[in-house]
Amino acid sequence: MVYKSIRDKVDRQLLQAYDAQTGFDLDHLEEFVKEQDAAEMAGLKDDPDVEAQFLTIPGPAGAPDLKIRVYQPKNRGSEPLPAVVFFHGGGFLFGTYIRQNDMCCRWCKNVPCTVISVDYRRAPRWKAPVPVEDGYAALVWVHDHAAEIGVDPERIALGGLSAGGNLAATVALMARDRKGPHVVLQAALYAELDPKLESFSAHSIQDPKVWCRRYGEISWDKYLEKGQEVNGYVSPLAEKDLSGLPPMFSYTSECDMMVGENMAYWQRLMEAGVPVEGHVFPGGYHCFEIQAPDADISQEAYELTYHALRRAFHL
Repeated sequence: MVYKSIRDKVDRQLLQAYDAQTGFDLDHLEEFVKEQDAAEMAGLKDDPDVEAQFLTIPGPAGAPDLKIRVYQPKNRGSEPLPAVVFFHGGGFLFGTYIRQNDMCCRWCKNVPCTVISVDYRRAPRWKAPVPVEDGYAALVWVHDHAAEIGVDPERIALGGLSAGGNLAATVALMARDRKGPHVVLQAALYAELDPKLESFSAHSIQDPKVWCRRYGEISWDKYLEKGQEVNGYVSPLAEKDLSGLPPMFSYTSECDMMVGENMAYWQRLMEAGVPVEGHVFPGGYHCFEIQAPDADISQEAYELTYHALRRAFHL
């Protein structure tokens, strides 16, 4: 089944947000990225319950420094907090470390935990696995400088959505392979995992108001070098050995182009003995909880995330 429009399938509480969607002008990428970056900065809002600060940390060896934004609950006390190293969405092409500011604030104050959002380098200038190396460098920095930011180095999770969900999963692989910091959970939400776009949903969701097959094709085309080998640091689905990875928490939705590849990855993880909690929301679409955070299914998605993080952090 091919859906040129998903409107008839969208949850009624999401319809206003869906109707307001204008799609993604990836055919004019440079201008689109500038507009998105400017809009993110103009729309940045403080949360009265959260302290947030901008920091600059070393990037991978020989690479530029990285910008991060550190979110901490106000009145947090003196005890070290668990932490989430967080990666924003944007198809590897757009978005910055403040793109998911609202989500980072929600996780920070409701778990509670420290959230470190990473401004990884973007395609098309920077190809895979550059963003993964940036993400791993940020994970190592958080672990090694935990005392400076009031974090418990034994309770660090990775989180992200869409392209950032890919990075949460690939950085988890890199940490395993390099015997790096211990990661207690990978919260890879509706992750962009499959450059081949072979799943049923990658073929069926073609509505340009939401992230659809055409956007996915452009995203992967610009993220990968021509003829580049697709290994686990590009697509976790290509990794042969998924054993020894941290538990997975994830959710996606019925009308998300990536639901098929996420379900396939959950199954692969379970076959490798990795604990998995995955949810598929009927009537949802890509980034539904970002677009309509007050909808019932969005609130459920957030509450499930808080619960998964609390469990991983032993809170």
